[in-house]
Amino acid sequence: MSPPTPASRQPRHLRALRPLWPFVRPHWRLALGWLVFLGLSSAATLTLPVAVRAIIEHGFLHTDPRAINLAFVGLFGVALVLAIATAARYFCITLLGERTLAALRGALYAHVIRLDVGFFEQSRVGELNSRLGSDTEVVQALVGSGVSVALRSLVMLLGAAAMMVWTSPRLAGLVALVIPAVLVPIMLFGRRVQRLSRASQDRLADAAALANETLNAAPAVKAYAREAIESRRYADAIARALASARSRIGMRAWLTAVVITLFFGAIALVLWTGARDVLAGNLGIGVLGQFVLYAVFAAGSVAGLSEVWGDVMRAAGAMERIGELFAERAQVTSPAQPAVLPTPLRGGLRFEHVGFHYPTRPDAPALRDFDLAIAPGETVALVGPSGAGKSTVLALLLRFYDPQTGRITLDGVDLRAIALPALRGAIALVPQETAIFAGSAADNIRFGRAEASDADVVAAAQAAEADDFIAALPDGYAAELGERGTRLSGGQRQRIAIARAILRDAPLLLLDEATSALDAQSEAAIQQALARLEHGRTTLVIAHRLATVQRADRIVVLDGGRIVAQGTHASLLAEDGLYAELARLQFVA
Repeated sequence: MSPPTPASRQPRHLRALRPLWPFVRPHWRLALGWLVFLGLSSAATLTLPVAVRAIIEHGFLHTDPRAINLAFVGLFGVALVLAIATAARYFCITLLGERTLAALRGALYAHVIRLDVGFFEQSRVGELNSRLGSDTEVVQALVGSGVSVALRSLVMLLGAAAMMVWTSPRLAGLVALVIPAVLVPIMLFGRRVQRLSRASQDRLADAAALANETLNAAPAVKAYAREAIESRRYADAIARALASARSRIGMRAWLTAVVITLFFGAIALVLWTGARDVLAGNLGIGVLGQFVLYAVFAAGSVAGLSEVWGDVMRAAGAMERIGELFAERAQVTSPAQPAVLPTPLRGGLRFEHVGFHYPTRPDAPALRDFDLAIAPGETVALVGPSGAGKSTVLALLLRFYDPQTGRITLDGVDLRAIALPALRGAIALVPQETAIFAGSAADNIRFGRAEASDADVVAAAQAAEADDFIAALPDGYAAELGERGTRLSGGQRQRIAIARAILRDAPLLLLDEATSALDAQSEAAIQQALARLEHGRTTLVIAHRLATVQRADRIVVLDGGRIVAQGTHASLLAEDGLYAELARLQFVA
């Protein structure tokens, strides 16, 4: 699976915006209201030159005060309609943009969070946050204002062009001759702007990923006194983003300057011709005034289109990056017709000649011909040196990955035939690295079972020997634990994880170094809690400290992805193999 990347890909131009339509379509009433008010405001604007012509011809030239009064009353009425329609149009399009942004972000997050573990191993969280944040904001700016400006400019351009033809066909014909000269630079510069916009978004994502990485590892940064080094790295990333943005801004500025110069130059030439016609008596001054205003409207509309075209190209680049995320597909999914697990689930496990290598390390097998049967209710400990494949066994049970060869069954049912929610709902995990969320202590324990009552949460905490330190917090179970549990010690975080597993009350229990962060006194208490938790459940225990696995029904020794021995603590010591060697290293001072 490939991670999101690539400023190197060729942009797909406006086609990249097509996936945006499903997020806009549900809000068609707002879009319809915007179009109605856009029509009203444009019609009111296009009426203004007619009123000005009336003032010139019937008021100034014929010195008729009554005509002037009526013309100005009409002018104010048009301005009032314009004001109300513009405000309503702004409300509709801005709310449409916000709703579209909310729907897009929600769908993108829901899609990304459902991708499998392999995707996250190859992706940077900071870049994903950039796509959820800055990229979607660029798209929202297009929907919430850019589209409005573009369509308003287009309507005004077409309307002004039509009125210019109606006012003076000859002058309008001269204007039409210069339009191709204006459109050519828009097309040429526009594609370059999109490529630069895509590159700019990529550089911003790189900076966000770097900041996310170092801020999440702040203690390590401080411990190694790398504040100055990391500051320079971030400053360099920002400088690269700024340089990319400067190129994009410069290209947009050139586009705007060229278009305005060409268009206003052409309009000036046409108006010069009109002024000579007025002097020759072939054209009325009121007609020329009306034509001038329509020409100004048309020129302003072209300038608006050239400005917003850069926003369109930038949004297309952002949507292309978002589309890459939507195009990602999980390699591990629920089957179309999932098998039904036996009820009650007994918890019998069988690994049948399993072979597996991680996608990022295809030449380094993590498990080789791994064959193991675990009886319902049995506690099996997996031991061995680092890299032996212990954690891989748990990852395969959770179906973070699927084995390349062999199969794994639960009560005789192949794991690949079980719906993922059903499989993972039958498993309670106590990982080595506990994930603590920025919520209350109760919320973090309830992560194990969302519908659990407060009494259930307290009972689980008591069983995990976590009640004492939680109760001592300023707000007890309502106390905020801080992002990533910064207000807790390592041992306290691990007790929260054990409380989650207790609360989950699942038939399969996976313990990955569940007591590694505990001191000797706390570990003794937790071991009692774990013994109660393991009762009646199938349990797999991973531990480097062999003292914690002696109570297991069976100890399985792994080395190089293979099972090299299994038995009880006493029998493995007697064999004088790898287990005995590990035991001597730990137990002999």
